[in-house]
Amino acid sequence: MALDPEQQPISSVSREVGKSDGEISAEREPLIKENHTPENYSVVAAILPFFFPALGGLLYGYEIGATSCATISLQSPSLSGISWYNLTSVDVGLVTSGSLYGALFGSIVAFTIADVIGRRKELILAALLYLVGALVTALAPTYSVLIIGRVTYGVSVGLAMHAAPMYIAETAPSPIRGQLVSLKEFFIVLGMVGGYGIGSLTVNIHSGWRYMYATSVPLAVIMGIGMWWLPASPRWLLLRVIQGKGNVENQRESAIKSLCRLRGPAFVDSAAEQVNEILAELTFVGEDKEVTFGELFHGKCLKALIIGGGLVLFQQITGQPSVLYYAPSILQTAGFSAAGDATRVSILLGLLKLIMTGVAVVVIDRLGRRPLLLGGVSGMVVSLFLLGSYYLFFSASPVVAVVALLLYVGCYQLSFGPIGWLMISEIFPLKLRGRGLSLAVLVNFGANALVTFAFSPLKELLGAGILFCGFGVICVLSLVFIFFIVPETKGLTLEEIEAKCL
Repeated sequence: MALDPEQQPISSVSREVGKSDGEISAEREPLIKENHTPENYSVVAAILPFFFPALGGLLYGYEIGATSCATISLQSPSLSGISWYNLTSVDVGLVTSGSLYGALFGSIVAFTIADVIGRRKELILAALLYLVGALVTALAPTYSVLIIGRVTYGVSVGLAMHAAPMYIAETAPSPIRGQLVSLKEFFIVLGMVGGYGIGSLTVNIHSGWRYMYATSVPLAVIMGIGMWWLPASPRWLLLRVIQGKGNVENQRESAIKSLCRLRGPAFVDSAAEQVNEILAELTFVGEDKEVTFGELFHGKCLKALIIGGGLVLFQQITGQPSVLYYAPSILQTAGFSAAGDATRVSILLGLLKLIMTGVAVVVIDRLGRRPLLLGGVSGMVVSLFLLGSYYLFFSASPVVAVVALLLYVGCYQLSFGPIGWLMISEIFPLKLRGRGLSLAVLVNFGANALVTFAFSPLKELLGAGILFCGFGVICVLSLVFIFFIVPETKGLTLEEIEAKCL
């Protein structure tokens, strides 16, 4: 078993140390430059530090897809295999949303523990809770135990969606950081497709819902073992050093070993120099003290919260859950034969989301974050007004609704889908990253819950046409926010983002 690099003795840190021994110097010139030396890295070595954290996203997506089919299986008198299959709409709603409430709680937990235990251990804890939640849900003898399992699984979602983008962003080479963090969104969508697929295969099997949830067990085990094997985030190790919470030399050596393992043999010769540069940059941008709760809402911390929180808020309130809710009926009116089976419709849309997310992953580090956000959200505006117009004026032309639906899904996956998670992993200063990202994740899941709860009453009150046009207006507001507030972070190190953008 690999040595745990996070277990280091704690001692006070001297700020005035000479350059010769490679430790921190308060007088050292900042290394944030316009033309910094390109990073050496191995793409092969970068795969596993991405893959194991990204499994947290895969398990989140799988739960979404599997639950849509599990609710059908649970309510079947002949196939559910239980005596309490006669569930009310409230009961079904709790099964569906139980993980969401758990994720909200997990986000609150992450706010407290993230900077104490580190990203790696938080992901190990998430994998353990994924395992426990999946087993309790799959083996649940009663409805109440089923809900406990769903909430437990949801807590792990909150932890994983908090720690995974941080770990990937802090360990990935800057030239491919955008691709790797965006690939996590690809894994979420891949998990959805997998959940829909497994669900459609087992929905007609006796107690099929148990198999749907049990399928995530081996993935949780792989994630936990993989995160145990991986090293701690080197930036987190160095943050502990300059905040006086670790032995300087021991933590510095652990950070060097971590970088060597994360970047591969090509990085061995320059690892020590890179660690020294990161230390100097972190000191220069003011990471030498812990942020208090009040400081979260001042200066560059507040700006990061506005950018990150605004992106994930608009990600949810621009209609994503609601548009997909209408997808089966839209395709049905267009005469698509697959629309008769909700699971197959979901697979179709999931594949489209997967393809468009793949496109975003390929181009994001070439085109940049802002161009994709502005272009993708502009397409969402057009699609939402088209969708609203269909319900208001063009109900006899279902092709309008189908085009609008496909355009919306494609544009969302080019913009808010992957880039929202990418930006919140990049934009927060290191000393704020753990708590700031937990607040952003809390906003994300909170807004999701609010939109999901409010959609049906608003639809009944206003009608689908007005509601989708309202989402279009919100999308226009999000374009203004992106244009004036959101910076471009393509190609910058995390320290350069903090110095230049905040």
